Amino acid sequence: MANTSKHDTTTQARRERYTSYRAQADAQRNLGERLADVLTAKLGSVTFLILNAIWFAIWMIINTGIIPGIKAFDPFPFGLLTMVVSLEAIFLAIIVLVSQNRAARVAEIREETDLQVNSIAEGEITKVIHLMTILMKKNGIKIDDDPELVEMLKPLNNEDLEKNLEKQLK
Repeated sequence: MANTSKHDTTTQARRERYTSYRAQADAQRNLGERLADVLTAKLGSVTFLILNAIWFAIWMIINTGIIPGIKAFDPFPFGLLTMVVSLEAIFLAIIVLVSQNRAARVAEIREETDLQVNSIAEGEITKVIHLMTILMKKNGIKIDDDPELVEMLKPLNNEDLEKNLEKQLK
């Protein structure tokens, strides 16, 4: 049995603590959302497209009277087929929208998490730079005339950044 260091155990525990956002969201789906996701995956396939094309072709062939002995039940201009296709389109659109709305919620959580992590990381990096400047000054390295470093040592103002981005988007 191999010895594991405290660092290895901590790293492993940290990795186990983080679960995929998608896996978490998938686990919290209600029945309707699960059904919509399954249907979106199945109905959004080339197989479904081919089956639809075959179905419509058969419908039209039967209802044009080409085949002797088979009476047309939906003669041209195929009013019943038009209604069926319209209903299919409505249901497909709703199913896709349900799946997209759920995916959008997951994406929003990811974006918010990224923003939070990035904000924390920016503060930590600024602190590390500050500590490095202290060490550099202590060792006699002149850093006061570096305007870029001086700017980097200033804390980031998220509100100003947001206002600037909003102004650019207008």
